[in-house]
Order: sequence, then structure tokens, then C-alpha cells
Amino acid sequence: MAGAVVGAGCNICDHAFIESGAWLGDRVTVKNAVLVWDRVTIEDDVFLGPNMLFTNDFRPRAEVRRGRGELTPTVVRRGATIGAGVTVVAGTEIGEYAFVGAGAVITRDVPAHALVVGNPARSIGWACRCGERLTDELTCPGCAAAYEPTRPGPGLRAADGGEPPGWPPGSVAPASPAAAPPR
Repeated sequence: MAGAVVGAGCNICDHAFIESGAWLGDRVTVKNAVLVWDRVTIEDDVFLGPNMLFTNDFRPRAEVRRGRGELTPTVVRRGATIGAGVTVVAGTEIGEYAFVGAGAVITRDVPAHALVVGNPARSIGWACRCGERLTDELTCPGCAAAYEPTRPGPGLRAADGGEPPGWPPGSVAPASPAAAPPR
């Protein structure tokens, strides 16, 4: 839709709707029938699964028209995955490389690298940048990356403070996340 910002290299599939005022970074995958509304910001390298949707109004009424300033912003940070059929309630932030399982309902912020499922979504573990579930020792069985808790905050980061070793295989790590538009 006119007024939406869509970055370079995005893959937007059939029947997806991106409303004016929505902002997508580079290399975002938007699968079929995804709904992205005004005041939703999606950073680089995010995956939005089929039939997932965002909300932007806590008090929707057909007869009440709210101005843009009354809508609640939502942010999805770089590299996050949101599974099929997920609902993301307005005003939440999904952290870098978080993994949201199919059908979850996000009602509060999701920390970086958290693996969440259910309604309402709850944390069941941690996800590596490559998408594998981390062990209890916060290492990846797939790519051998190691993680540590962030300070302050409830999320994780690569243990050496940089990118996990060998990620992505055979290529260069993406540039830093795009600056979000002013809100």
C-alpha cells in the first residue's frame, strides 16, 4: 500500500497486506496472508509465517476512528522468526533472533533469542541465530555457537560478544540493523 516502506530483497507472498505506515527492513520474508498494520516496524532478516498478524489498537470500535498517534507501535527486531498463525498484540517488542512457535499469541515483550509458544506465549527455551534450539548450557547443537545472558535484560547474546562462529556458513554477517523510522 502507498506509504508503507519495504526494504531491499524482501519476499512478499500472495495475499499479504502491508498497510500505509508499516515499515519493513531488508530481506524480510512475508509469507501468504500476513497482515502488517500501521505503526508496525520489522527490522532486517525477519521471517513472518503464513497467516500471522499484528494488531495496532487496544480498543478497536467500528464507530470510533483513531488517529495514527492513538495507535500502539510494535517492533520486531533483526533476525526474529514468527511462525504460522501467530497473533502479535500491539505494543510488544520481539527481540533479535527470537523464535515464536506457530499459533502463539504474543501479549508481552519477547527477549532476544527466546523460544516462545502458546496462548498466551510463554518461554520454553532459547534459539540460536541458525534456528536450532539451544542446550541447557546455551550452546547450539547445530552450529556450535555459544551464548550468554545479556546484562541488563532477560535475553541472550553471542558469548564472544559478536557473531556466532561460522555464521552464516560461507558468507558475511549482515550489516547492523536498519534504524527504525521515527515514531
